[in-house]
Amino acid sequence: MEKQAKAILGQIGAVSLLIVAMLISASVPSGALAQKVSAGWQRVDTTGKFHSREEASFVSCGGRLYLLGGRGIQPVDIYDPKTGSWSAGAAPPIEIHHFQAVVWQNRIYVVGAMTGRYPTETPIGNILIYDPSKDTWSAGDAIPPARRRGSAGVVIHDGKLYLTAGIKNGHTDGWVNWFDSYDFATMRWTQLPDAPHARDHFEAAGVDGKLYAIGGRRSSFVTNQTFDLTIPEVDVFDFAKNKWSTLPSTDNLPTQRAGAGVAVVGRNIIVVGGESVKHLQGHSEVEAFDTTSQKWQELPHLSEGRHGTGTVYIDGSLYTCAGAGNRGGSPLVTSLERLRLP
Repeated sequence: MEKQAKAILGQIGAVSLLIVAMLISASVPSGALAQKVSAGWQRVDTTGKFHSREEASFVSCGGRLYLLGGRGIQPVDIYDPKTGSWSAGAAPPIEIHHFQAVVWQNRIYVVGAMTGRYPTETPIGNILIYDPSKDTWSAGDAIPPARRRGSAGVVIHDGKLYLTAGIKNGHTDGWVNWFDSYDFATMRWTQLPDAPHARDHFEAAGVDGKLYAIGGRRSSFVTNQTFDLTIPEVDVFDFAKNKWSTLPSTDNLPTQRAGAGVAVVGRNIIVVGGESVKHLQGHSEVEAFDTTSQKWQELPHLSEGRHGTGTVYIDGSLYTCAGAGNRGGSPLVTSLERLRLP
């Protein structure tokens, strides 16, 4: 009798655990990254070092990672994840900062960048192109004078480059909700419908035929609100419908911030780090938006909070490096971090 009672109790316990597990799994979006990440961000020991910088961009091209721009004229720093080593490339012809670099046909494009000193930086008037195979910079086509701005979001879709929002007058004022495309084949610019929200200091992401504008702010040095006016809403442009929409407020960016890095992992958009008036230190939060379930998930925090740099996804890992550790431009961060994803 005692053995039978224990067996029955064991079965009841197993059923209870199964029910609890089913309830938990039902509350988690299918394929949720947060449930699969087994370890946190790790600092990567490397051979050689990159040049510390902030307001730079970080992208992957041809299996290597490229750190470009930042305040001052900085050489391109190139990281090979297979060898764990850094090497230096050519410096750009002018100072470039506050931009989201993108890759097209194995070349890196810098569009919507700024140059000059805070808070009256000026937009750069043309496209700049870096060719990794030749380690050379070249000037591309001019950006229409009336549409020039910096700190904008950039994605590539179906052979065109899309430039979203930004700011005209450095950090002082002049944020815009403009939306423009550049056709690589015809080398022509086209004005498109304005985005719902003006924003700067953000990065855009392209997933499944849609562009997502997430985070950022409206920098306003003239009203002493350079860091204050963060944007919680997520705006989405549907390329097939040629139409903007704004997601419900329940889908707002959980941690409002600007200057964050953004990476696309499958159908997930990962927002890494950033800055805000919430605290002096750079944000260490990492949050993922599942574009299928339209749910946000919290991922492991950075080991070292930072803003003003990019995030790259390659070979199953997220990478970020450089940036500033506090709100504003200092201290410069010297570490490379990696988060392995399933």
